[in-house]
Amino acid sequence: MAPVEVRKFVTIIDEIFHEGGPRVARPARRGALAAVCANPFAGRYVEHIQGWMDDLRPFGDDMARRLVAALGVEPKDIEGYGKGAIIGEAGEIEHGALWHNPGGFAMRDLIPGSKAIVPSAKKVGGPGTRLDVPITHVRAAYVRSHFDAIEVGIADAPRAKEIVFVIAMTTGPRVHSRSGGLEVAAIKGEDGLR
Repeated sequence: MAPVEVRKFVTIIDEIFHEGGPRVARPARRGALAAVCANPFAGRYVEHIQGWMDDLRPFGDDMARRLVAALGVEPKDIEGYGKGAIIGEAGEIEHGALWHNPGGFAMRDLIPGSKAIVPSAKKVGGPGTRLDVPITHVRAAYVRSHFDAIEVGIADAPRAKEIVFVIAMTTGPRVHSRSGGLEVAAIKGEDGLR
């Protein structure tokens, strides 16, 4: 339908040693990869847009591999994920919704045992717009220790006719998680929830 035209990639990596409590021996890593792309539908209403998801699929696969590499781990070491999109002002929120399938399945196909739905956020805005990308556990969405988010924003993006596609991953729970709920060791892995 339309090629994916990338202006630039932006990678954010957090390495977290503590959140006010004791320093951990192995820091948690939380990362996001944002791709600033041309929006082929910007400035006009297009009825049939679903075909672009097919073009975005290999792009999502590439982004997932890039983020795992940036985190310095193997796909099996990823425990949390999320996705999002910031659509430039000449676009519409529905253009960001096209990222649900290619962004989510790219991570689920790469990360062994991932069954949970990939949470998402999207909004329309101009350059510098910030987006909190939600993150949940890859095998079971109800694992409270992995409820997290990473803020993404780029000073010069998205321009009016651009869209920023984002994926996010973590290597473990929040550093001092102690909120209870379903623990990782108790995951049944049957339905992506528990």
